[in-house]
Amino acid sequence: MTSSYTRPRSTIAIRSKSIIHTGAATVRYNSHAPFASPLTVQSPSTAEPTSATRYTPPKTGLVASLPQSWIPYAELVRLDKPTGTYYLFFPCAFSTLLAAPLASSPPLQVLGTMGLFFTGALIMRGAGCTINDLWDRNLDPHVERTKFRPIARRAVSPRRAVVFLGVQLLAGLGVLLQFPTSCLWFGIPSLLLVTTYPLAKRITYYPQAVLGLTFSWGAMMGFPALGIDPLSNHAALESAAALYSSCVAWTILYDMIYAHMDIKDDVAAGIKSIALRYEHNTKTVLSALATVQVSLLAAAGVAAGAGPIFFVGSCGSAILSLGIMIWRVQLKNVQSCWWWFKNGCLFTGGGITLGMLLDYMARATGLYKDAESPGKVITSEA
Repeated sequence: MTSSYTRPRSTIAIRSKSIIHTGAATVRYNSHAPFASPLTVQSPSTAEPTSATRYTPPKTGLVASLPQSWIPYAELVRLDKPTGTYYLFFPCAFSTLLAAPLASSPPLQVLGTMGLFFTGALIMRGAGCTINDLWDRNLDPHVERTKFRPIARRAVSPRRAVVFLGVQLLAGLGVLLQFPTSCLWFGIPSLLLVTTYPLAKRITYYPQAVLGLTFSWGAMMGFPALGIDPLSNHAALESAAALYSSCVAWTILYDMIYAHMDIKDDVAAGIKSIALRYEHNTKTVLSALATVQVSLLAAAGVAAGAGPIFFVGSCGSAILSLGIMIWRVQLKNVQSCWWWFKNGCLFTGGGITLGMLLDYMARATGLYKDAESPGKVITSEA
């Protein structure tokens, strides 16, 4: 998803050389949440130039290679900005790999389940972007960064967008039906968060909390996807709860870094934001969030009976990647914030996933038992 959340602000529209305040209470979203919303006019120091006066079709990349009639729809689902999809997928991968040893799932089943989750994340992130652009169709044309979105520039009509959304939701349902029936009951409550998220972004200064609850839902879905009912399995329930909470902390952490990209605009507009609220001690807050994230991740592993590879690989890589990111990110530099937001996803999420995968393989192949057996033999001989 390259999507976004918002904080209430007055939308600034640029027409010719004049600046017009529309009076509409809109907000800024970042580019990874399930829904993308309007951003106010960017200053020259921001990551994306705002001087364009005419839409320019993409000339490189996947979207550019598509048939001309498909391009507006590919842009509508942010196909060229996959970071949001990754952030939505990783919690699903985490829970699947933690649940796999508990369910004694074979490797092909685990890989197939993760493949379905990635497909679902791609589809539903795109559906979220469509919903958001429909909500903001009357605001986006007046905002510099969003005025060339497909609905805003009238490349896709609202009616066609609704039809397209229906196709997306049917595709998402098709993916969900590939999972065990119990997944439906665990997945349905998330629809409340998905539905209310656009509203939350408009009425609260801290939509990151709702964003975290929404984006982290997959941290619970891997267990029922592999046939484990967390409500009847105490170890699975503890592991899922800890993992979900860990992912919420992770979401707030990376979203706070993203919010610093907009801090100058927030000051100029006189609005509040999480970046402004903790502007003078942001890295302290980020460090606290990282500590909470890794501690809860470790707790999830303990509950699931994870082995040493998990704690060294997943927790260790998370400590390393988060520590380097918090140390190196230049919060007053837009390009630095964007780079760490985009790449930190792969560093931290990828490291955690790799550690979990290796731990699952070690447990599935009996590596831990083989390592323990020599000690047992020596003890018996003594």
